[in-house]
Amino acid sequence: MTSLAHDRYCDEIAQQIREFRAVVTSGADLSATVPTCPEWSLEDLVRHTGRALRWVELLVRTRAQENVPGEQAPGYAGPGARGDAAALDAWLEESGAALVDALREAGPDAKVWSWAGRHDAAFWARRMTHEITVHRADAALAAGLPYRVAADVAADAIEEWLEIVRFVQRALPDGPARELRRPGHSIHLHATDAAPGLDAEWLIELPEEGVVWRRGHEKATVALRGPLTSVLLAFYRRLPLDAPELEVLGERELLDFWLERATFG
Repeated sequence: MTSLAHDRYCDEIAQQIREFRAVVTSGADLSATVPTCPEWSLEDLVRHTGRALRWVELLVRTRAQENVPGEQAPGYAGPGARGDAAALDAWLEESGAALVDALREAGPDAKVWSWAGRHDAAFWARRMTHEITVHRADAALAAGLPYRVAADVAADAIEEWLEIVRFVQRALPDGPARELRRPGHSIHLHATDAAPGLDAEWLIELPEEGVVWRRGHEKATVALRGPLTSVLLAFYRRLPLDAPELEVLGERELLDFWLERATFG
């Protein structure tokens, strides 16, 4: 299930790519280490993102019914020379435009392979929106630039991550997410700056059958409060819980426990 329209996701991918490109052309040091992905430089991050765009474009355009190696996508490798911001910018622009075109042409219901339980273009429109949203945050942090994201996109990114965690609990029963079962314990996320109509509060419960959640303001074992963008980044482990704009109320150990285990691994 998705909460935004297909065209909205396509528009947001295009917007996120424009903002990502602005980081690339800002004069930032492309060799700088990305604090939130320390195994990567800023250029590595850009190339990772561009390659993901190229891979998904190939899947959607060809209506792939099984996984296809990313290396088969045209232009997957990116610019040959490193450290060329102009070439990276042009490649990223082309990569994003190709994906948006493929998604728009396919429409949400086109059947396309995915690694999750949903096999359609709608899955990839949502997944790539949030892939770029979070990696743009990584890029902004590496470049020392401000970061903002639309409220509806941030809220949807939180819910998509919850859905991924639930899927991973079932698909990878031996992975870290298997431990996210603590009956009687719960996490409350509370965005303090969101418009009332967005209902940007969640209660996440950890029963034996796997993570469940619902929107609303309810008492929980631990609560994470702050601006929506900050809550999103903390939930994706891009912002420390002791950041000044965040507040943790209750049993912080449970929130740490969640963040350590809510992974793909």
